[in-house]
Amino acid sequence: MDLLAVLAEQDAETIGVYKMRYEDAWIWQDKITSTVNALGYTIWDLKYNRDADYFHLELNETLTDDNASMLCAQMSLPTDYDGIGDIGSCFTIYT
Repeated sequence: MDLLAVLAEQDAETIGVYKMRYEDAWIWQDKITSTVNALGYTIWDLKYNRDADYFHLELNETLTDDNASMLCAQMSLPTDYDGIGDIGSCFTIYT
């Protein structure tokens, strides 16, 4: 097998397997925090799951469905409302 074929095979294996660098995750964490704070809410927990490539956000507050939808719409990344967690409303933010 020539070198070009080997490289093409390696590229095919890695398509869609991009892992966000930690520096990028910190930048997105800051953007998420700024958006949440600008809307008047406070964060109880914000974690980045590198293996699944998403952020888990839990607020100190329990939001109404309308307010949860508004928060999702204000995020820079695609965001899903997951319902109520142990402390407040939970969201998944996809990178």
